[in-house]
This record gives sequence, C-alpha cells and structure tokens, in this order.
Amino acid sequence: MRRLLDTHPRLTWLPVLALLLVVWLIPLPGAAHATTHELALDATQYEYAPGRVHVNQGDRVVITLTASDVVHGFYLDGYGLEQRVEPGVSEQITFTADKAGKFRYRCSVSCGPLHPFMIGELVVASNTPYWRAIGTALVAVGGMLAYLWLTGKNKSFQEVISDARKEGPA
Repeated sequence: MRRLLDTHPRLTWLPVLALLLVVWLIPLPGAAHATTHELALDATQYEYAPGRVHVNQGDRVVITLTASDVVHGFYLDGYGLEQRVEPGVSEQITFTADKAGKFRYRCSVSCGPLHPFMIGELVVASNTPYWRAIGTALVAVGGMLAYLWLTGKNKSFQEVISDARKEGPA
C-alpha cells in the first residue's frame, strides 16, 4: 500500500476525503438527545414574559400560557399553533421544535391599542455545526499526520538539528 501511495501522491488524500465524507454523513450525537422544555409564558398588556425562548432542534416544548390582565392569544409563526387564554386560566401548548431558526410568537386576540407590538421570539438552535466543525478539524489533523508519515517528513526536533549541523553553515 505504501509503495502504491508513493507512486501516486494524489492517492494519499483519498483516505482523508473518505473520513471527511463519513464525518458529514454520520448522524450527530446532538440530534439524539432531545429533551423536554417546560416553559411558563405570561401574557400582559403588551408583552410576553419571557420575551425570548431558546430551545434545540428536536426538543419537545410544553408552554403553560397565562394571561394576567385581559384576554390574550398566542400564535407561533412557522408552526401554525394558536391558543386563546383568559385571565386566571392557564392553557398548555405542546409541540416538537423540529424546524431550526427564529420564530415570532404574537398575540392573536386584539388586546388594546399596542396589540400589534405584543411579540416574542422562539429561537430553535441546531447543534450540528459544532459537532461537524470538531469532526472536520479531527479529519484535517489526521490527514496532516498521515501525509507527514507517508512522505517521511516526520523528523523529530533533534533529527532536524543534527541534519542542519551535518550540512554546515549556509
């Protein structure tokens, strides 16, 4: 095998490219660990508390929606979820955050003059870029080490110094 790689230096990169392909095609560990997020979301004139919610893609989200003052609504863009809530009564909304990105939630019941500004944001983050970056870095380091080993340029620091001494001053 080494003789084949010595005669065809381009074949040195084939194992590296194969490993890189494997890194991009194997299911990632972040996708398998979906969790359940239970959130309490309170609607008051003219805001939601909390105004921003962060979850990971694939997580199950359970929102307990309450209204503190008047009748409010909840509509989640991109998911088509809608719920009406009256003061003193809590409603539950359950869904799976299967789409990555930023999604607005807004009041779907006219609750006063500033009703159009009653919005919040659901941020669904994907874990894949982090794991893919780590895998790509590991493949790159492995490829570099394989290249140095196959080309015979893997000398120690002492060997480099002794070679320089043998050659003498330039």
